[in-house]
Amino acid sequence: MNIAVFCSGNGTNLQAIIDAQKKGFIKADIRLVVSDMAECFAMKRAEKAGIKTFLAEKKNFSSQKDLEAAILKKLKEEKIDLIVLAGYMRLLSPDFIKEYKNKILNIHPSLLPSFKGTRGIKDAFLYGVKITGPTVHFVTEDMDAGPIILQSAVAVMEDDTEETLAEAIHREEHKIYPRAIQLFVEGRLRLEGRRARII
Repeated sequence: MNIAVFCSGNGTNLQAIIDAQKKGFIKADIRLVVSDMAECFAMKRAEKAGIKTFLAEKKNFSSQKDLEAAILKKLKEEKIDLIVLAGYMRLLSPDFIKEYKNKILNIHPSLLPSFKGTRGIKDAFLYGVKITGPTVHFVTEDMDAGPIILQSAVAVMEDDTEETLAEAIHREEHKIYPRAIQLFVEGRLRLEGRRARII
């Protein structure tokens, strides 16, 4: 199975996925890393690991449709079976998602359905929750609303700052995302309505 990882930033989840694959935990080929940011460190991580990269910066395309068409062309060339969003900060269009229906995973830094959107950690922290944590889910046309695959609880300590809480959540992300990917690779995820069952 061939995997493409989409990134926009530092790429710590990408690194966790690369490390898990090298250890034989993820039995698939990380064939491609796609980014919309030329200078993001994730691209350097990919190059160091010998993974092909594809830059899809908005400024180089006349429209979102053209940008996504270029990405889709590259995915087809590389025979990609699974897309893994790892800090990719651009929303995918419904048409793009339909092309890879039930074959796109995302990780979100809160316990969905609470605190959707780009400020999941900050919003949970400011709300004063006692428990939060990351969620791996299938991507659907509605943001952060797809069937949940795995979640991990992170207790919010009394002396936590937003930064220390983020560190704790990221540590859990690096554990559960590779596991969710391997469940997909092994064909052990079955969708039944809103529920993603592990078989």
